[in-house]
Amino acid sequence: MPYPNTSSRLNLFSFSGNSRTLHLTWFAFFLSFMVWFNHAPLMASIQATFNLSMQEVKALLIINVALTIPARIIVGILVDKYGPRIMYSSLLLSSSFICFFFASADSYEMLLASRFALGFVGAGFVIGIRMISEWFPAKQVGIAEGIYGGWGNFGSAAAALLLPTLALMYGGDDGWRYAIATTGMITLVYSFVFYRLARNTPKGSTYFKPKKTGAMEVTSKGDFFFYLLMNIPMYVVLAVLIWKLAPGNLGILTEATADLIYLGLIGLYSYQTYQVWRINGHIFKEDVPEIHRYKFKQVAILDLSYMVTFGSELAVVSMLPLFFKETFDLSIVQAGLLASGFAFMNLVARPTGGFFSDKFGRKKSLTILISGLAVGYFVLSEITPEWPVALAVIATMACSFFVQAGEGAVFAIVPLVKRRMTGQIAGMAGAYGNVGAVSFLTVFSFVEPATFFLVIASAAVATLIAVQFLDEPSGQTAEVMPDGTVQMIDVA
Repeated sequence: MPYPNTSSRLNLFSFSGNSRTLHLTWFAFFLSFMVWFNHAPLMASIQATFNLSMQEVKALLIINVALTIPARIIVGILVDKYGPRIMYSSLLLSSSFICFFFASADSYEMLLASRFALGFVGAGFVIGIRMISEWFPAKQVGIAEGIYGGWGNFGSAAAALLLPTLALMYGGDDGWRYAIATTGMITLVYSFVFYRLARNTPKGSTYFKPKKTGAMEVTSKGDFFFYLLMNIPMYVVLAVLIWKLAPGNLGILTEATADLIYLGLIGLYSYQTYQVWRINGHIFKEDVPEIHRYKFKQVAILDLSYMVTFGSELAVVSMLPLFFKETFDLSIVQAGLLASGFAFMNLVARPTGGFFSDKFGRKKSLTILISGLAVGYFVLSEITPEWPVALAVIATMACSFFVQAGEGAVFAIVPLVKRRMTGQIAGMAGAYGNVGAVSFLTVFSFVEPATFFLVIASAAVATLIAVQFLDEPSGQTAEVMPDGTVQMIDVA
């Protein structure tokens, strides 16, 4: 398989070949994250415009991530079938109009509906994982995916830094609306730029697609049931989100509506189970040839690893400003500035995790990074008001490095499991990131910060044990060409 412009070093100052694809794709992800979180730094203005209660504000924040869990699964299936070029362009195009809808909202119901729909843009991450894996060989895919994820993920931090200032520049009570609409307009224009310049694969390469669409393929009877089991936590977490919006908590949904959604989740899981059977029922009648087999445990371990890395990042970023404010009696501005260091580490940590995986081995790197993550959260659980603020910030940044480098290490392995299903594997791992975020934040709502950090550390230790059962990618994996011939792809 040809890979353009590959060498032992990646040239980030080039805008040709695979370097061009990397730059086009990380910026698409950057914009998707900016649009996904463009409301957060402007929430005070939105709250004032609509006279929202704190419960209504919390509901907006929760509902913004609700759709992302199923969206990453769905988009993973679609990107494997249709390719990342058309999928990223379509996602950016559609999200820009939803963004305009949010900016022009004249009621709380419109805010909720558009924020719920914008959760879909969070699935953009999955598309780029498949795109990058098509353009970079195994020896570079870790650092390339790390740059894509780390630089793209910075879109949420960029929104926090730039949008309040942009709203002030527009001025007036509607400054926040124009600021949010501006992100939508940039995304709209870039959807056409991406479609014009991006390509699914290098010239001469084949874009491998799953034989059937609707669920992930598995290659053994045991993996069939393992797959069904690993789907359950995603539905449980969606049920938790509904519980938070139901009477007795935020009270946004009525009892009848909540019950109806619960039944819908049960129905959706039943339908997904049927799809898994439709795609994989043949394995109960005949064995899959050895050359086409893969172990689903690889996917499951990566899911758990992303749950404790990205899931904990989302949870900690949400609570860290308030933690600093209350622990050290800081102003909101000071606490926010100190806490922002956790997200800023994405720029270097995630690519570093990918580089370590390429250089020193996938399993070894993931083991070391999750070990560091566990120690880091244990240290954070020991922070008290007696600590020097500078020492607390250093501890936070060190923990953040292992968290985000671990994310890079996870997605240095994802493209090497089974090429034609990279989108679906990335989608499931990405969804588990949101599973982790909701789970850890739910724990946080019941316990003190020290216990919250200890829970994450404990989850990391359990995941560390699971990682020891991961198989180091080696040799080659087989994919079937459109003409029926088999192509071997290096994964080491």
